[in-house]
Amino acid sequence: MNCRQFTGDRLLIASHNRGKVEEIVALLAPFSIQAVSAASLGIPEPDETGDSFEANAALKAQAAAEASGLPALSDDSGLVVPALGGAPATFVAVLALAWPDGGIELFRGDVAGTLTWPPRGDRGFGYDPMFVPRSRIETFGEMNPAEKHKISHRARAFAELVDGCFNGR
Repeated sequence: MNCRQFTGDRLLIASHNRGKVEEIVALLAPFSIQAVSAASLGIPEPDETGDSFEANAALKAQAAAEASGLPALSDDSGLVVPALGGAPATFVAVLALAWPDGGIELFRGDVAGTLTWPPRGDRGFGYDPMFVPRSRIETFGEMNPAEKHKISHRARAFAELVDGCFNGR
């Protein structure tokens, strides 16, 4: 993979979702990158008008990079459920890293699992309390955050991002 390298020390997280920002900041911690959220700079989130996780992640990252003049990292994520009545599900995350000059890199991660009802656990955010990763008994909402950061859809996308754009750090 021949990706543009992130060489700066400041990165805008293009999200107003506090849980998502906290998770991305935790994943960035080993890289000595100062992360700042779009919300803290008053940058609005654009409407998600794309037809895929990739399109919406790119839209958000590009809008934030353009508005701030900083490289911006965004995430679009959600559940893919093959059958409405079935238990299988895939939790998908796409990370987009955009530069103010229009350059962009995309990274996708997913994890298979099942949905559970009622939701369990008060950790995480979004669908975390309803998603049980394959070969596990705990939902992401019950899981220790450090453990979730090893196996989640976002962690897998982040590993691809690191391999592609942070390998010189």
